[in-house]
Amino acid sequence: MLGPEGDEYYMEQALRLARQAYRMGEIPVGAVIVHDNKIIARGHNRCEQLNDPTAHAEMEAITAATNHLSSKYLNECTLYVTLEPCVMCAGALFWSQIGRVVAGASDPKRGYTLHGPLLHPKTLWSMGLLHDECGSLMTSFFQSLRHG
Repeated sequence: MLGPEGDEYYMEQALRLARQAYRMGEIPVGAVIVHDNKIIARGHNRCEQLNDPTAHAEMEAITAATNHLSSKYLNECTLYVTLEPCVMCAGALFWSQIGRVVAGASDPKRGYTLHGPLLHPKTLWSMGLLHDECGSLMTSFFQSLRHG
């Protein structure tokens, strides 16, 4: 499930979406879903824009990917997301049976790993890809809120 460009390329695409969310005043999280070495879905946080607490990057990308594939299952797909998914998103990823999740920065306050294994048992999981870039975007965003 690794694309010709490799994991870093896809995480960079997710980071581009996170930066877009940042510019919109959203918590800067971006996500892309890859199937057959092609990005089939993109998402970034839109909770503020839509007044919807479920409008997380992962949820946006899952919906777009399932629509693209006309299937509720994403077992042949990889999600690249700049921040460790929350419990809600991990639950949606579980039900989609996504094949693989690659996360950038950990979320020590709200990440799903605080609550045990919530992904589907067959889902491959890794964290830390471009961790510094993903983490510094989050740090910068919250510092700007405190000092802005």
